[in-house]
Amino acid sequence: MKTYIAILRGINVSGSKPIKMDALRAMCESLKFKNVRTYIQSGNIVFESKPTTNAALETLISKKIKEVFTFDVPVMVKDAEELKQVMHNNPFVKKRNEDISRLYVTFLSALPNTTLIDKLKEGNYGTDEYYFDELVVYLFCPISYGNTKLSNNFFENKLKLNATTRNWKTLTELLTMAEQK
Repeated sequence: MKTYIAILRGINVSGSKPIKMDALRAMCESLKFKNVRTYIQSGNIVFESKPTTNAALETLISKKIKEVFTFDVPVMVKDAEELKQVMHNNPFVKKRNEDISRLYVTFLSALPNTTLIDKLKEGNYGTDEYYFDELVVYLFCPISYGNTKLSNNFFENKLKLNATTRNWKTLTELLTMAEQK
């Protein structure tokens, strides 16, 4: 068995796409996942499964959510080692040691078009900073993520793909959960 982390986009936000965590865990167990655990209400699942591709798990979970809860939810899956690498590679921690309460990671559903990335460089984002690393965008929002232009919707709209964002505390907890058996 291999440990995976599924990150769902846009559930339980302002009453939209409501999913109770016990129902989400039960749904995952119906997919034959083992040791299923959730973290907070925003759609974070740690589970064990037979080794397969992230894309296969994303499709499987997304289809099952549609079947059980009747709405579409983008799902992104990383294995525990991939999440560890994402966290290790954060330039705002690795090179600058920024306040972790101001750090976020936006996971992208596909590699962004370089032309679209280049267009982002023309924008003014105040004190907020971002850094692209393949399928993730590292964010540093020294004032507040709640007021940044660099929101999840911003990246989805500008890059024309699905994305979902988590704060550093959530990612740290998910990695801790993934490393526990």
